[in-house]
Amino acid sequence: MFVRIKKRGDKQYLMIVESRRDGARIEQITVASLGRLDRLQQSGQLDALLTSLGRFSEKLSVLGAHERGESLTARSRHLGPGLIFGRLWRDLRVGEVIRELAAGRKFGFDVERAIFLTALHRLFDPGSDRAAEKWKQTQAIAGAEALALQHLYRAMAWLGEPLPLCEQREISHGMARCMKDRP
Repeated sequence: MFVRIKKRGDKQYLMIVESRRDGARIEQITVASLGRLDRLQQSGQLDALLTSLGRFSEKLSVLGAHERGESLTARSRHLGPGLIFGRLWRDLRVGEVIRELAAGRKFGFDVERAIFLTALHRLFDPGSDRAAEKWKQTQAIAGAEALALQHLYRAMAWLGEPLPLCEQREISHGMARCMKDRP
């Protein structure tokens, strides 16, 4: 459906029209005549009709909110870090290795995304896991939306778990090798 102007003499009328196919032919059928365009504009009825119809449109709700004086808030996020390093992470197959190592564990969250988020945070704005969780709110990082602070703590703790004795080659500086030290 669409709106069209139909001229009759020197007057213009506003019509709601629908296109229908009749075999190979397409015909336009007038669904409703809204009245003379000049009168609709002068009386304000046209604006009222558009406002009324706008309530049913998600795209036009922003315009309606602005007209009512309601404040609209928008949130922006940084795309660069997640896109650039996400591709590098994928190309180096880091995510695959992490998923493979974590296969036997039942984390209940995407541990690979938690590690990616904390690694990315440490590259761009070094700080704690708590700071990484706050930093995440300003970034567009695929899969990180559902991560909470506890997930970051658990992922980092898992990376710091000591390897079994059979996998300990040499202990350096009195410290056992950890999950993150795996070749």
